[in-house]
Amino acid sequence: MTTSGVELNHAGPVATVTLRRPDVLNAQTPETWAALREIGRSLPGDVRVVVVRGEGRAFSSGLDVSSGGPGFIAELTSLPPSSAADRIKPAQEGFTWLHRPDIVSVAAVQGHAIGAGFQLALACDLRVLADDARLTMAEITLGLIPDLAGSKRLVELVGYARALEICLTARRIGAEEALRLGLATVVVPRADLDSAVSDLVAAVLAAPRDAVVEMKALLSGAASRTWPEQLAAEREAQVRRLRDLAGLAE
Repeated sequence: MTTSGVELNHAGPVATVTLRRPDVLNAQTPETWAALREIGRSLPGDVRVVVVRGEGRAFSSGLDVSSGGPGFIAELTSLPPSSAADRIKPAQEGFTWLHRPDIVSVAAVQGHAIGAGFQLALACDLRVLADDARLTMAEITLGLIPDLAGSKRLVELVGYARALEICLTARRIGAEEALRLGLATVVVPRADLDSAVSDLVAAVLAAPRDAVVEMKALLSGAASRTWPEQLAAEREAQVRRLRDLAGLAE
């Protein structure tokens, strides 16, 4: 772990990324995003599942407004627009690698996931929520918008109108509502969060890796394909799986 407060543990096919700044509810800084980006770039090739956690009472309270965050915002406002946009891009990359087709990412969320914390949970493929979880897209309260890859993911999960309402009101979404909206894969008592994540990880690892990769690619691209395109994608993916199982893969 570095001063970023991000720790990576790698055990076989499972990597665990833990935010370890519990004294500030795992608030994030530009150093956090740089560390997440580097983890994504250096992740060992044998990793199949990435679990993202926050130490202590909360998953992440979002941008650290007492350290790092204000300086980053001041830096952006001092730059020309194109340079400021380029400065945000590496921060986004700290989140987008969790979408990678060769891994399945799981967020273990307890307590608050606010702003950047909510977006980090959204960056993961699956979200296991403790019953005390509270999700908030709070950027609008600072006059800002979510810019860490959370906007598209939110719309994909809950639809445009609900995503707009969530972002404009900055209201807290409890765990049970998150489950109803499709933001949570499962909700469990706080004491069962670790075991529920472990069970989900074990279920993913029980499936053949190549089939998991094909499945994720097929489903993640479905929304942007037409019916004919999706049917063709199904056919092509199935042929690849059949050839692989028959030992005919190139």
